[in-house]
Amino acid sequence: MKYGNLREEYKHATLLETDLLQNPFEMFEKWFEEAKSVDPKDANAMVLSSTSVDGWPNGRVVLLKGFDTGFVWFTNYLSQKAQDLDANPKASLTFWWPKLERQVRITGSVSKTSESESDQYFLSRPIGSQAGAIASLQSSVIKGRSDLEARYAEIFAHASEEPLKRPEHWGGYRLLPHYFEFWQGRESRLHDRLCYWLKDGKEWETGRLSP
Repeated sequence: MKYGNLREEYKHATLLETDLLQNPFEMFEKWFEEAKSVDPKDANAMVLSSTSVDGWPNGRVVLLKGFDTGFVWFTNYLSQKAQDLDANPKASLTFWWPKLERQVRITGSVSKTSESESDQYFLSRPIGSQAGAIASLQSSVIKGRSDLEARYAEIFAHASEEPLKRPEHWGGYRLLPHYFEFWQGRESRLHDRLCYWLKDGKEWETGRLSP
């Protein structure tokens, strides 16, 4: 099958050097808030890209749950992504906001959040999500869905007796960026690509990349 005719001309906006804020986190927050205002559903969805121990790239969509000095998400520490990050604690995040014709790529080093931060977020989740996190040994092979659902039902039933606790195999990660790229779609594929990179671990410099 051929898809050469699937094409969209991007005309929504421009991204000039004068549009950049001094700090890339502030720039991201500005774009993120605009994305939420235009289409709040899954504005925090991002592709997390990692590399396996044998060098194979892996990508999957996860949800951003906050950002401060870094970008935070939560997952199962037994998952493929966790195994990748244990072997190579470097990753990239990609956000795509189609209604704004914008993309943001962020690259950096990754570490686990503190246990208290993971506990705090776990307890803020709906009971069903808490039970699901306990029931799932993510990325492991299971006999069938019925086994998973039976384990979930058993755990969920106990939730009415006493609060569920965060399992040791579940928690957060924080990516500390050293590179940001802000991409704005433009006509004739002459897109705007403006980036920030951390020089000597201290100051952010900016530049334009050819599309």
